[in-house]
Amino acid sequence: MKPFLILQLRPETEASDNEYQAFLDKGGLTEAQTRRIRLDAGPLPADLNLDDYAGTIVGGGPGCVSDPPETKDPAEARIEAAILSLMPEITARDLPFLGCCYGIGILAHHLGGTVSKARYGEPVGTSRCEVTDAGGTDPLLAGLPARFDAFVGHKEAAQDLPPGAAHLLASGPCPFQMIRHGSNVYATQFHPEADASVFHIRIDIYRHRGYFAPEEADSLHAMVDAADVHAPEKILKNFVARYG
Repeated sequence: MKPFLILQLRPETEASDNEYQAFLDKGGLTEAQTRRIRLDAGPLPADLNLDDYAGTIVGGGPGCVSDPPETKDPAEARIEAAILSLMPEITARDLPFLGCCYGIGILAHHLGGTVSKARYGEPVGTSRCEVTDAGGTDPLLAGLPARFDAFVGHKEAAQDLPPGAAHLLASGPCPFQMIRHGSNVYATQFHPEADASVFHIRIDIYRHRGYFAPEEADSLHAMVDAADVHAPEKILKNFVARYG
C-alpha cells in the first residue's frame, strides 16, 4: 500500500516522538508504512506530492489558529501556514485526511467557519462524545459505541459547523467534536491517538503552557489513571483500514 503521510507540529521532541508512536500503535502501522514530517524542524518538502500517499494525518500542537498573527510564535505561524497550504488541494480533491485536535481548527478555518476561544474550550480531561445521526452511518465510526469518552485539552474550538461539513460527533461542553467534509476529509477536536500513557507525558510537558495551573498536574495524572478511554483509537484503525 501507499504510505500514510504524518505531519507533526509539536516542537518538543519527547511529545512529538510519543505522538508519532501513538499514531503507529493505534493505527496498526509500522514506520515503513508512514512518512513522518516534523514541521517544527523545517518547511514542507518542495517535491511533496499528495498522490504518493494513502492519506494524511495531522497531529496536535500548542499553537492556536485563532491567535492574532502578531502574537504567534514565528515557528507556530510557519507550521500553520504549511498545513493551510495543503488544505485547498485536500478538500478540492477530497483526499483522505484526518486532523487531530489542532486539525479541526485548520479544517474549520479553511472551510470558512469561525474558530475562536469565545466558547467551547475544554480543560485537560475527558469529554463524553455522542454520535450524531450523520455519524451513525459514517465508516470511520463503525464499531464505536453511541457514547464514549475521549481525551481533550484545547483553548480554541469551532464556534459553528463550517460550510459544507457534516457533523459526526458532539459533546455538551464542545458541540463539534468530529466533522467531515466531502467523503474523505475528517477532523476531531479530541485526540484519537491518546491513551492514559500518552496524556501522562503531555501533562508533564505542557504544564506551563496555559492549559491548566501547574499545581494541578498531580490531580490530572490521577484523573487520567481513572479514565476509561478506549473507543477513540478505533477511529484511527478505521481510517487506516479504509484508505490503506
